[in-house]
Amino acid sequence: MEPARTIQVKVLTRVEGEGALFVRLRNNIIEDVRLQIYEPPRFFEAFLCDRSLEEIPDITARICGICPVAYQMSSVHALEAALGIVISPEIRRLRRLLYCGEWIESHALHMHLLHAPDFLGYESGIAMAQDHKREVARGLRLKKHGNQLLDVLGGRAIHPVNVCVGGFYRAPRREDLTALIPDFEWGLEAAMAATRWVAGFDFPAFRQPCELVAVVHPDEYAMNEGRVTSSAGHSWPVDEYETAFAEEHVAHSTALQSRRVPGGTSYLTGPLARINLSRAQLSPAARRLADEIKFESPCQNPFKAIIARGLELVHAYEVALEILKTYRPPVPSRIPYLHRQGSGCAATEAPRGLLYNRYTVDATGQVTASRIVPPTAQNQRQIEQDLRDHLPGLLHLGDAEVALGCERLVRSYDPCISCSTHFLQLKLERS
Repeated sequence: MEPARTIQVKVLTRVEGEGALFVRLRNNIIEDVRLQIYEPPRFFEAFLCDRSLEEIPDITARICGICPVAYQMSSVHALEAALGIVISPEIRRLRRLLYCGEWIESHALHMHLLHAPDFLGYESGIAMAQDHKREVARGLRLKKHGNQLLDVLGGRAIHPVNVCVGGFYRAPRREDLTALIPDFEWGLEAAMAATRWVAGFDFPAFRQPCELVAVVHPDEYAMNEGRVTSSAGHSWPVDEYETAFAEEHVAHSTALQSRRVPGGTSYLTGPLARINLSRAQLSPAARRLADEIKFESPCQNPFKAIIARGLELVHAYEVALEILKTYRPPVPSRIPYLHRQGSGCAATEAPRGLLYNRYTVDATGQVTASRIVPPTAQNQRQIEQDLRDHLPGLLHLGDAEVALGCERLVRSYDPCISCSTHFLQLKLERS
């Protein structure tokens, strides 16, 4: 029997957080694949307990610098469910607009600076800018639009402070949002151009059927609310999420991994899941573009998630423009409420996928229990499965090519572990 061959990525970088990759093979048969997350636990769920529920949105916003809106929206919706708060249609539209800003800044950054260099043969977005200055400048301008929207609506572009239980502390002035319209009209056209650009990349011929899970809404492309829905034909109200999905600790990771119940199988959340489950509810421009570029449905190639992000970028711009053009400040900007004992949960769609929150509060407004299940924790097991199935087609290549293949696949999910913009360093040992 041949000795084991080990592939290690000791520091998995250019993704969010501290992680590594370990693969062991024997006779070119994969024996073990581990996505090793070794970043120290952050204990946010424990930090939220014994605090006033009014503090929660500002704390959860600090879980992530790229997707603070997702954490705020999930927490306020869950707390409002616990308190029986029903927000007005005007507040709901304003929250949808805020979510559009987050999708815009996150998708634009990933497409142009983090993922596109993999397809074009560059080591970084900076290196790519030497030959693709226009595309990189476009990506930076699109990201800026998302940040501007978060600034106006949230009080600042990173870790917004204007979101509260019941609505917003202050509604933005109409003229402040109207001033964004020219940039967003340019952005809609630029987002379509960016999507056509990435659709022309050379994609690996990798098809990976798996269960796709996303929030689905009957009347719109879901962002803030809906039913948790699976491509396997299942649909659950959000308060049944924990009956269909479970988390477990694995020895090689400090992050919990999610699995389906029953069966323990992996599943995928994120742009590909949303497009596959709700393509017909994309905005008109995004639907037309999907047809124009012949985006297959269903799409089961994880590398093509970059195209799905482009279609969602177009969608977010078109939805944002409609709200910007028809905006009327909500009165009041937040719904009054009384503290009461209760429990509530919510699921929204962060740029990287479904984000679930649950809170229990007492009669004085103190949080007594909390649970947060982020998208990347749900995707980890599927990432490992995809690596396991993709690697056999790479093992005949040299070390650098194997490393690049692993890098490209991992980055296809835009995993949210910490903010880093460097490449993976992969160590390949051949016997």
